[in-house]
Amino acid sequence: MQAIAIKRRFFEARYVFFRWRSSLALLNKIGLAFAMAGLTGLMAQMRIYLPFTPVPITGQVFAVLLSGVVCGGVFGSFSQLIYICLGMLGFGWFAAFSPGAGSLFATATGGYLIGFLIAPLVIGSFTDKYISQRSFFSQVRLMMLGVTAIYIPGVIILTSVAKLSLAQALLQGVVPFIAVDLVKAILVACVTSVILPRNSYNGEIDKP
Repeated sequence: MQAIAIKRRFFEARYVFFRWRSSLALLNKIGLAFAMAGLTGLMAQMRIYLPFTPVPITGQVFAVLLSGVVCGGVFGSFSQLIYICLGMLGFGWFAAFSPGAGSLFATATGGYLIGFLIAPLVIGSFTDKYISQRSFFSQVRLMMLGVTAIYIPGVIILTSVAKLSLAQALLQGVVPFIAVDLVKAILVACVTSVILPRNSYNGEIDKP
C-alpha cells in the first residue's frame, strides 16, 4: 500500500510540475530558461576531443534535448539562445570554460550551436501538443529528431568553415557521434518518459 501511495504522489507531482510550467508568467519562464542554459553550460564541460575532427564529444546535447521537455518548445529554444549569446559575449561556459568569440558562421562548431536552437523547439512542440509522444519510444524518436536538427546546420557550417566536401563533413561531423548521441537520446528519453504526465496539463489533445 505504501508503494502505491508513493507512486500516486509521484504521478501527482509530475502533473503539478508541468501544469505549473505551462501556466508560468513570462518572467518565471525566462528564469526557468536561464536554469536550463546553466545546465547546458555545466554539461559542456564534459568533453572528449577526437584527433580526426574539430568537433568534440560533449554533454551539451543531453541538456539541449532535455530543455525542450522541461521548458517547452519556445522557451527550450530560448534557454539555448541565452546559453549561446552569453557565451559569445564572453561568459566562460562553452567547452573547457571558454568564452565564444566572433560569428557562429565562422567556427567549425558554430552550426551545431545553431542546431541547439532548433532541437528543443521540435521536441517541445510535439511533447506539449500530443500525449502519445510522451511514451519512452516516442521520446526516443523525438530525441533523435532533435539530434538530426543539430546535425544539419552543423554539417552545413562545417563544410564552409573547414572547406570540406559534404561527404568529408559527414565523416567528421556526424558519423563519429551517431552512436554516442543515440545513447544520449535514450538516456534523455528515460528521464523524460518518466517525468512526463500521461494526461493533459495544458488542454492538449492527440491527433484523431
